[in-house]
Amino acid sequence: MPPRLPPRPPPRPAAKPATNAAPSPSVSPDFEISHNLGPEGEKYVQAVVDRFNKETGGNLKLGRLEKNERPAGLNLIHPYEVSDVLTQAKNFIPLYEMMSKAGQPLNAGDLSGDLKAGVVDAKGRLVALPVAYSTPVLFYNKNAFRKANLDPDKPPQTWFEMQGMLDKLQSAGYSCPYATSWPVWVHIDNVSAVSGLPSITEKGVLAFNGLPQVKHIAMMATWTKANYFRHFGRGAEASAKFSSGECAMITTDSREQADFRDAKGVDLGVAPLPYHDDVYGGRQNTLADGFALWIGAGRSAADYKQAAKFVSFMLSPEMQVELVSVYGGLPMTAAARAAARSKLLKEGQATLEVAYGSLKGKGAAQSRHVSDIDPVRIIADEELEAVWANKVPAKAALDTAVSRGNAVLAAKPALKKSQPF
Repeated sequence: MPPRLPPRPPPRPAAKPATNAAPSPSVSPDFEISHNLGPEGEKYVQAVVDRFNKETGGNLKLGRLEKNERPAGLNLIHPYEVSDVLTQAKNFIPLYEMMSKAGQPLNAGDLSGDLKAGVVDAKGRLVALPVAYSTPVLFYNKNAFRKANLDPDKPPQTWFEMQGMLDKLQSAGYSCPYATSWPVWVHIDNVSAVSGLPSITEKGVLAFNGLPQVKHIAMMATWTKANYFRHFGRGAEASAKFSSGECAMITTDSREQADFRDAKGVDLGVAPLPYHDDVYGGRQNTLADGFALWIGAGRSAADYKQAAKFVSFMLSPEMQVELVSVYGGLPMTAAARAAARSKLLKEGQATLEVAYGSLKGKGAAQSRHVSDIDPVRIIADEELEAVWANKVPAKAALDTAVSRGNAVLAAKPALKKSQPF
């Protein structure tokens, strides 16, 4: 996801929300929503919390969830960097259970099927709310295309077609024709999915070293040697390079449209993640992932009533449209998607349509993602970086990553689960 995550600020005390109404004395004075967002996301969530408190008379506070800390009453979490937290069922209660006890309606059937990865149990019940999910797409600078005499309305559909465009962009003076944020999420999880292959099986066995994946990473290695592809880091570091105009194309989460749309000198274009047209079965779906709202265990009935109010607040069409327009997440329900279509600006509408077109209604087909399992993602990043540095061939790197990662999962089988219940 990532949101996946922008760089994280150091821990600090939660800001006090503004409120015009005194909270009920039966509600804990320290009832908190914790998160592992970056600084921009934190500012936005603080504004949402302030608005909730003002409209409902709540006393919700914002704080950070750090490693090895007990979850708060509400937790807006992406598994990135805290995947171990979500393996401990004792720390959470399922969302559907909390809503039922609080007497608030919750219909899992209303939720977009694309957004259910990691947040439903075996019976299809919602255990968490996918508040800010997104899927990888290709963003490109139409101004760069014009400079390279490329048609700005015809982005590449395949990786092979993209290679020819990168050569022209380089010849036009771009030192960074292409970059990627979240390499494991994009080039392991989603390139595998688009090729019709799982990166990790439903039994929790890593499987991203097949021939299509090896060929893809080998292609990226040749692009690195030719300076078509620039590697800037394991997270969202490349996004700033695209926003500045240094990089002409980037693969990253669809939600970053909200960050790129005002970038100076960037005429934003968006297209589906490219695919390999020589893979059997043709183009398949991408995956959805991101931040979900998890409910902490061991709180009072009054606390859970406030938590249920917040969930209902986030599910309102008005708030969902705001989440899409301000943060770039995917609408959680069909009604919110329709409302977003009518209210978003042109670029936002295009990104939303590309994202849902890429998911094909199957965004939750693979419930577990390599990029969500911290120790395995770190291993995969290490091996990919060895390929980018021309130290190890693609096949050897992926074989090693799968072997090392499976050893970690065998030692910590709880990490194989997509959700704690």
